[in-house]
Amino acid sequence: MRCRRQRSGPASRPTPGPGLSLVLSLVLATRAASGEAGAPDAGQTPVTVTRPPAYTACTDAIAAEAETRGVPPAVAARLRTLAPDPAVAAATGNQSEFVTPIWSYLDAAVTEAHIAEGQRKLADWAATFAAIEARYGVDRFTLAAFWGVESTYGRVLDNPGIVRPVLRSLATLACAETPRAPYWRSELIAALQIQAQDHPPPEPLTGSWAGAMGHTQFMPTVYQAYAVDFDGDGRRDIWTSVPDALASTANYLKAMGWRSGERWGSEARLPDTFDYALADETTERSLAAWRRLGVDPVQPLPDDTVPATLILPAGARGPAFLLQPNFRIILRYNTALAYGITVAHLADRLRGAPGFTRDWPRGDSMPTPSDVQALQARLAERGFPAGTPDGKIGPRTRAAVRAFQAAHGLTPDGYADAPLRERILALP
Repeated sequence: MRCRRQRSGPASRPTPGPGLSLVLSLVLATRAASGEAGAPDAGQTPVTVTRPPAYTACTDAIAAEAETRGVPPAVAARLRTLAPDPAVAAATGNQSEFVTPIWSYLDAAVTEAHIAEGQRKLADWAATFAAIEARYGVDRFTLAAFWGVESTYGRVLDNPGIVRPVLRSLATLACAETPRAPYWRSELIAALQIQAQDHPPPEPLTGSWAGAMGHTQFMPTVYQAYAVDFDGDGRRDIWTSVPDALASTANYLKAMGWRSGERWGSEARLPDTFDYALADETTERSLAAWRRLGVDPVQPLPDDTVPATLILPAGARGPAFLLQPNFRIILRYNTALAYGITVAHLADRLRGAPGFTRDWPRGDSMPTPSDVQALQARLAERGFPAGTPDGKIGPRTRAAVRAFQAAHGLTPDGYADAPLRERILALP
């Protein structure tokens, strides 16, 4: 959904994930707004800031297109009153899931206070969770974890320092000169269509700096495809109806392939003699096969036939994880590994499981996006392709690092700490 989710529309191409975490991602927009004159509008009201000519032409064109797609002129005309939001433009390059150390991301979202609040919500909404589980087959702890990570169980939705007017945010992104402008244009038209429907959601339409909306942060096109009216009031209201928001999330996860009755995976214990080349995060083995290699899940995973991959996000000095098929579904919501591990771990903590048995290498310095781009380029130059240099450490970059480590007699754990980055960048 991307900034957070870099997928395209739900028709013939991969479906975009629902939205951006208000708790962690939107704080970047709030910080960026500190240099802006005046606070951002909380609603879809006229903005008095000057509208640049190119932006005016863009929003006029989108309004005209929206009208051809059934949006009433009075609704489409709202675009002609909006100025670009400089905080949104500033936030696009600072998505916290990709630029924050994974342990910092976890520390911010999986706190004792958040766990306690989530357990209270599970008790308060027990009947609703039970009904959603029965209909969609997604367990309550996973749903509560999404709710907690995305909006602190809805607590931030009324905070004008965090939520932003969706039309203004999406207009800013749609009229920026970036390769993803067509994606944002589609989301903006979808937002207008939502406001024009027979039973529209409560106004103003607010959400994240990237236009993700409600308790569990749905992008407009995902709302159109997967939001449901679970409380029976005739509206699909993911802003003020907890049942609608949670059921919509369960409906999305089920549609993406959630396997009812299975877990996401578990932290794993590795033997002292483990061959780290096996943790390539792509090779699937049954849980039984991993056990034969000495890899044991920390949390109970009773079905030894379910496949799993092994990943070490912080290398041999950090926790290892066995990831089963449902983890891939979590990543459909947000492809950042830090996000996926955070949702999965919060779900476990809400179940009553303890924290990780192995700590993270918290003293390590994290590379900036430009550092990562330089690393990716140098790896490719030396014959270890890391994909297009994009400044984000993902599976292809970790695979290139593993290949480099193996070729130079190092532990092939795929983790580029500062000494290894310096060694790679110093190569002639």
